[in-house]
Amino acid sequence: MAAQQVRDDFTALYGRDPDGVWAAPGRVNLIGEHTDYNDGFVMPFALPHTAVAAVARRDGGILRLHSADIDAGVTELRLDDLTPDSDRTWTAYPAGVVWALREAGHPVTGADIHLASTVPAGAGLSSSAALEIVVALALNDLYDLGLKGWQLARLSQRAENVYVGAPVGIMDQTASACCRAGHALFLDTRDLSQRQIPFDLAAEGLRLLVVDTRVKHSHSEGEYGKRRAGCEKGAALLGVDALRDVPHDGLDDALARLGDEEEVRRLVRHIVTENHRVERVVALLTSGDTRAIGPVLTEGHASLRDDFRISCPELDLVVDTSLTAGALGARMTGGGFGGSAIVLVEEPDAASVTKAVEHAFTDAGFTPPRVFEAVPAEGARRLL
Repeated sequence: MAAQQVRDDFTALYGRDPDGVWAAPGRVNLIGEHTDYNDGFVMPFALPHTAVAAVARRDGGILRLHSADIDAGVTELRLDDLTPDSDRTWTAYPAGVVWALREAGHPVTGADIHLASTVPAGAGLSSSAALEIVVALALNDLYDLGLKGWQLARLSQRAENVYVGAPVGIMDQTASACCRAGHALFLDTRDLSQRQIPFDLAAEGLRLLVVDTRVKHSHSEGEYGKRRAGCEKGAALLGVDALRDVPHDGLDDALARLGDEEEVRRLVRHIVTENHRVERVVALLTSGDTRAIGPVLTEGHASLRDDFRISCPELDLVVDTSLTAGALGARMTGGGFGGSAIVLVEEPDAASVTKAVEHAFTDAGFTPPRVFEAVPAEGARRLL
């Protein structure tokens, strides 16, 4: 949504002008799934789809929230009443950020906020992280907090982990805060070191399609937490701080040491091989061999499907149909159990692959998917 429209809507809603308008994007994760809470490697890039917020400071310890995307009025909250798990609606995400900032000692005294988002909710494209980061950035600017992008990401992750109750890693918030247009972000989630890797597919005659299966998922549901707990169990059994510390060339030995812990073995195998896939993709992109990342993406999907077991029939159908129709590679992206898949194609094949996927969904009796091209966009920023 245009910044001026969000600004005008704020003025009509609250009877005064906002102090500014900010945007934060959703993201696509190119490779590196469920590695972030294992201190591993990830490689997201930002989407053009954004959460936009018009915000004004206020005193008196009051937070007022409104969304153009929700059929409801203004929600008014007292800052002193913000407590974890007190809210199960969309307002928990922006309110959680305010709570996290205040818990960290930052002097936020209140705000009026109007939000509008074009990031599809429940599609595995980090709509919640976009909401968190846009609010965090606005308050950082308005209260002169002096926080860097990675610090805003940390605080927003804490908001989602503790206030919302979703055990997410650091990737989504860091991608929204720190990505750059035309690049993918190679992020080490242990020390938060970053490298911006050039990723201009159009210049190479390639396209990356996002296929939103329209199967909704929720990170706060139990299956995500079970996978995380299983990974932590694997690290404990192997005597390492995190599965990041299991080297790829030592995987067979690690799996043998896990004995008959079959479920843990599968989770460990995915995380270790997925970290290696991220490193392979970085090497291929750096050397200019972009087309060669296709099979690596497909390997990643097989691992998520068979070892981590978080795919679903719709996601598998996207991958299988795309590859049959000539795609260079494809995989599910995001937390799993629904959401979206990404498909790497030669530019001339984009339309035919899209049609093949749409026809396959019709034949299977599935809800028609939403397909769009993913173009690496700019991270969080002030608009007005």
